[in-house]
Amino acid sequence: MAALTKPGSPGQHGGKKWLDGAVGYEVYVRSFADSNGDGIGDIPGITGRLDYLKWLGVDIVWLTPFYKSPGHDHGYDVASYSEVNPIHGTLEDVDDLIERAHQLGLRVVFDIVPNHTSSEHRWFQQALADPSSPERDYYLFRDPAPDGGPPNNWPSHFGPSAWTLDEASGQYYCHLFLPEQPDLNWRNPAVRAEFDAIYRFWFDRGVDGFRIDVAHGLLKHPDFPDIPQIKPIAADAGPMENFFSFDHIYDLDQDDNVEIFTRWQDVAAPYDACLLAESGVEAHDRLARYVQPGALDLTFFLKPGWMAWDPAKFLRELVGLAEIESHGISWVISNHDQARPASRFGGGPEGRNRALAVTALMFSLGGVPFLYQGEELGSPNGEIAPEDRHDPISTRNETDEGRDVCRTPMAWNTDPFNGFSSVEPWLKAADRPLDFTVAGQHANAAAPLHRYRRLIALRKHHPDLWRAELKVIDSGRPDVAVIQRGTSLTVANLGSQSFAINLGSGQWQVLFASQGGDGDLASGIVNVSAETTVILVPAA
Repeated sequence: MAALTKPGSPGQHGGKKWLDGAVGYEVYVRSFADSNGDGIGDIPGITGRLDYLKWLGVDIVWLTPFYKSPGHDHGYDVASYSEVNPIHGTLEDVDDLIERAHQLGLRVVFDIVPNHTSSEHRWFQQALADPSSPERDYYLFRDPAPDGGPPNNWPSHFGPSAWTLDEASGQYYCHLFLPEQPDLNWRNPAVRAEFDAIYRFWFDRGVDGFRIDVAHGLLKHPDFPDIPQIKPIAADAGPMENFFSFDHIYDLDQDDNVEIFTRWQDVAAPYDACLLAESGVEAHDRLARYVQPGALDLTFFLKPGWMAWDPAKFLRELVGLAEIESHGISWVISNHDQARPASRFGGGPEGRNRALAVTALMFSLGGVPFLYQGEELGSPNGEIAPEDRHDPISTRNETDEGRDVCRTPMAWNTDPFNGFSSVEPWLKAADRPLDFTVAGQHANAAAPLHRYRRLIALRKHHPDLWRAELKVIDSGRPDVAVIQRGTSLTVANLGSQSFAINLGSGQWQVLFASQGGDGDLASGIVNVSAETTVILVPAA
């Protein structure tokens, strides 16, 4: 298998110099490209579209799970970590994808799901069949409460309780997600050894790193106490609203989580492979622990992906975190779990412009920003009839709190099913019009696709945007951020009124403006339009 040269000179991320200045792109495997006409995205389909990602300019391609799985949570319920689900291809197909990506100079990051397995995983099946087996302690089985009910009040993300009764033994097992996703016991050394071997299996095949699902949830408090309820729960509350009505001080983000990450770095280091956390931790100081020396290389900051349009809050969250940790964050405003930002931020041209303004700011904050497939097109939420929903959050709870709207197939062109497949896709949705397809935007120089491509290229050509010391200049307005990094100046005016900035007597060149103006020269008192981010450098 072909492999990229592994650079050893230190950069912002230690020896993993290939992360410095990189931009990532998430591929939701089921919905990116179907190569065999069964309506489900697959590995060969992704391989066939890598040239597009190379043209776009990204450096890292993150693939959601494609492992053997019964599919209760669309691959995040893994039945075997070293086998490929036949609906997505074969092990040889994965090898071919890695080889082609490396030929193109792209790095490949896989999803790993260590918080839980599928209930069909052989470990869990053995744990149920023989409570005295070693595998029983791979999971979190506990005796009932004195009243015979669950051991504590922990809720599941997907509703309602995080505990399901194993009737044969009379014990409950813990699952922070579906009952078909039993949580692993990360205090068991045997579990840690199993995952060391899983990592090495894929590193030996050439994968460049892992995005670690639910990295903040691995360890639970050893005493399993009740968690505090922090607000009332409405009678019609959906599962997510119910979950976030509690303060998760015992089931998530335990202090000793970091010990596990240090062990994983020992496994990853000889391969120059990166480890990236999916972490729902919102407190900036707590999140920074995940990328402290010896821990993970990067962590996502997910909070902006859940937020509606709130300029001052966006700046507090993004800039506030960057001031604490400017190298170890992967910035995102969308992924496969969150509604599309173009829709969350107001819809239509307004929503698209706001999304690009926030993204342009993130590209000046350091770390490794990621785009989610279709984000570069300014895609709004997909249109899905209630009877066509697939997400278990909605199908099992009769709620609109589902994730299907961001998982609709990638819109490549205006062929039937937008060129994703030759047959009706697994997730039925209204076709996208020409203006929201890759082909349509490729032919339009003013389309979002070209704006995002220019922004990605800009970050490569001006390394001050990620390498130089971050300095925040007081703008005098809570909805405006002014950031200086080396010779670059980023002005993010997310407010509804223009913002005047004094650039002095020297001339500045506008390298990028989220709403037009690339290449303009500026000096003196300059007005930055509302809901616009501009990136400037001194004119040559």
